[in-house]
Amino acid sequence: MQRITYRNLGAVLIIGVLLIISFGISTSNSSGRDNVRQEHAQIYSATKLINEGRNTFRYDTFGDERFWGRQLRLHEAIAGEANGGVGAGISPVTALNLGLKVDITALPKKIRKKIKRGKIDLNDPATTISLLKLNAIIGVKGFFDDSSQLQSVGIQCALCHSQVDDSFAPGIGKRLDGWANRDLNVGAIIAAAPDLTPFASLLGTDQETVRSVLNSWGPGKFDASLLLDGKAFRPDGQSGATLIPPAFGLAGVNLHTWTGWGSVAHWNAMVAVLEMGGQGRFYDPRLNDSSKFPIAAANGFGDIRISPEEDRVTARLPGLHMYQLSIVAPKAPVGTYDKVAARRGEQLFNGKAQCGTCHVPPLYTEPGLNLHKPEEIGIDSFQAERSPDGGYRTAPLKGVWTHSKGGFYHDGRFATLLEVINHYNNFFNLELTENEKVDISEFVSSL
Repeated sequence: MQRITYRNLGAVLIIGVLLIISFGISTSNSSGRDNVRQEHAQIYSATKLINEGRNTFRYDTFGDERFWGRQLRLHEAIAGEANGGVGAGISPVTALNLGLKVDITALPKKIRKKIKRGKIDLNDPATTISLLKLNAIIGVKGFFDDSSQLQSVGIQCALCHSQVDDSFAPGIGKRLDGWANRDLNVGAIIAAAPDLTPFASLLGTDQETVRSVLNSWGPGKFDASLLLDGKAFRPDGQSGATLIPPAFGLAGVNLHTWTGWGSVAHWNAMVAVLEMGGQGRFYDPRLNDSSKFPIAAANGFGDIRISPEEDRVTARLPGLHMYQLSIVAPKAPVGTYDKVAARRGEQLFNGKAQCGTCHVPPLYTEPGLNLHKPEEIGIDSFQAERSPDGGYRTAPLKGVWTHSKGGFYHDGRFATLLEVINHYNNFFNLELTENEKVDISEFVSSL
């Protein structure tokens, strides 16, 4: 047996220390690699979910073609009698006038050239059918049989919550997801359907009355509460419809509709099932309140049940939620506001005018429950009372420049930002000068 000397012992200790250090480094490197792998996996998972949500937002009908096509027969009104439908049909020109948008990236180059040269008849409903075949009409999907006959039509989230940049022509361009389509005349589009029996039956009236109500909405408005409470008009006789809100800039924002209702995920489920007519599960027992929501309560809208095999909505909610949260509010283009005035306006916004008390930077809405009672903001309670919590949401202000068409507030009662500022100046006795009001308007326009 070899004798261990002090010199050998020192060498053994040194080797042992080196081995320990080496093992520690190896372990540390292994742990670091694991962390990197985990981070990459998380990023991949989030990106995958966002991409899935974008496809859902743009292209998924949730099976609502059963409602819009089979029940309302809207596709027949689109096609027109000459193409196997009814009536005159809806040509691309008519569709654009109704606020529908065309995705230029869905059109082959040869089609674009023909449109530019006037070689395609944009007054022919058959051209609209061709655009549906190309999936080029944003928010609307056509369903065809083997002989290319239009058999049904469904709608998608993008119908109301997308615009285009008009890069090719007015109403034709690249998609702008999340932008409120304030050109879209939802009511007139629905009113064109040959059979409005489902609406008439729920509301307890005739189809012509339903058409009158739908046509009262006007561009950029939709009444999500009509089939819940049946209140078609305000006490002053004006339509009960509200402006279509944007679906961008929602990260960190709790309530995102004019009167609250719930989170982004809640509203997505409610709209997909109750408003779009999709096939999905939905639960909100607040709709069982027959005094507030007589139609919803009578028809069991507070607890819509469907088998997992038929559910086309629930599995789509996570991705849809993630995608909407990922859409940032677009910055105001340079030159559309006065920079110097905006800087002064920011000081006033957070100071004398007290706007930042509720529109808290950088969210520009309240962190938490961003909801106020009508009497707190000097607004009538009609629309608030149509919601479960009886309040109005503090609207996020980022990107407000993209949806000024149609006015401000839930029903567009204020035509300009200055009118909004005047309302609060009077209600809260802020004593703002005319120049100060302009500066605040410029700042809000810059967000």
